[in-house]
Amino acid sequence: MRTFGLIGRKLSHSFSPKYFAQKFNKEGILNTEYLAFPLTTIEEFPVLFQKQENLVGLNVTIPYKTTVIPFLDKVDCAASEIGAVNTIRLHNGELHGFNTDVYGFEQSLQPLLKPYHQKALVLGTGGAAKAVCYVLQQLNIPFKLVSRNPHASQLSYQIISPQLLEEYLLVINTTPLGMYPNINEAPSLPYLSVGNKHLFYDLVYNPQKTLFLQRAEAQGATIKNGLEMLHLQAEKAWQIWNNPNYS
Repeated sequence: MRTFGLIGRKLSHSFSPKYFAQKFNKEGILNTEYLAFPLTTIEEFPVLFQKQENLVGLNVTIPYKTTVIPFLDKVDCAASEIGAVNTIRLHNGELHGFNTDVYGFEQSLQPLLKPYHQKALVLGTGGAAKAVCYVLQQLNIPFKLVSRNPHASQLSYQIISPQLLEEYLLVINTTPLGMYPNINEAPSLPYLSVGNKHLFYDLVYNPQKTLFLQRAEAQGATIKNGLEMLHLQAEKAWQIWNNPNYS
């Protein structure tokens, strides 16, 4: 039995185990399982491989995408530059880290971009935000990070004005605000200033339409949740886990 899984602090919201269970069933992949492994702290990570002898690959979610890196033997160039890992492969006794969020986010975002989406606000500064910022840099879209505790060039939510939103037409939520079960939460923004040229993208996919997306949609904005990104990054992770020559 080959075992794959997901590590994070709270995993009840995640669709990953269901996604892979359906994939294994549909594609006739036998002797393979995908499990959730909630960790109270990242210090529990090394013990996981001792307890799970058949574990060969992992996905990583909130809040361990950056803190897991010191536990890895090798990190690929893109993930190292990003500073976040969401996919781990056990290969020849070593733990190798990758970032498939980049692929998933870029592939799901690009079809929605219009010529006027020239500046972006990225809500949050965690591991997922790092992947998003990497993609925006690749696409030559300038961005500002928005944080509850801003420093350096970051913005606070308090200064996100209607005028600023007129300039930044792409808004990406990388925080867990609004994620199940806290579905009545949303980033603090002047939503009444959102219009039909805005694109609001939420990495959260459970619920399907967060309060963040609902409020933007009510003002005419184009919206997108993170479900397609999840599927795309999961398939890329599967390629990494099953290709011994992937590096």
